[in-house]
Amino acid sequence: MAGRTVVVTGGRRGLGAALVDEVLARGARKVYATARSAHGDDRPRVVAAELEVRSAESVAALAELAADAEIVFNNAGVLLPAALLADDLDAAATTFDVNVFGPLRVARAFAPVLAANGGGALVNMHSVLSWLAGSGAYGASKAAAWSVTNSLRLELAGQRTQVVGAHAGLIDTEMVSAIERPKATPAEVAARIVDGLENGAVEVLADDVSAAAKAALSGPVEDLVFAR
Repeated sequence: MAGRTVVVTGGRRGLGAALVDEVLARGARKVYATARSAHGDDRPRVVAAELEVRSAESVAALAELAADAEIVFNNAGVLLPAALLADDLDAAATTFDVNVFGPLRVARAFAPVLAANGGGALVNMHSVLSWLAGSGAYGASKAAAWSVTNSLRLELAGQRTQVVGAHAGLIDTEMVSAIERPKATPAEVAARIVDGLENGAVEVLADDVSAAAKAALSGPVEDLVFAR
């Protein structure tokens, strides 16, 4: 990480902010930290940037700004309480547009940037819910994002880009503040993700919950359920 130029989408709060702190602590030269609206950051190595992952134009503008990027963390996401049958389908469509097509837009825009800068790395943030039923459109979107990451790994191998899929259970952020279950801190998860990246991993299971869920994939599908 030392001396690298990094992009963190959704880097203003939650896990994104923890990732910014983590890579700075490990010596990153510059970090582009994005949010949906204009914001500031007085740390000299941080460039605050505006990004709307649903907009191809906004993503392209970020790729032009961060043309020196070597590592991209696809962290921006949304959690909408959208049951697949009971709720408005628009909420599910928004969830997929942000959580699946958003990271894909970023990956498409930054693939040539990473290639030009030696290959670098693309890290996509997933969830334990990529593998567990019971979280409606959100879980379905994370399952799709996992598949996208695995295919991107093959497509980007020729340009020597390390593609990492990171999974975690509940993280103590505003997104899941209403869920009263044990949670990892954003700093803990960020450290484990960056550890995996630096160690050459292609998948990071950032907590015991994710490791257990991944191991259960070979068992009965009806056991793969998230119960609050």
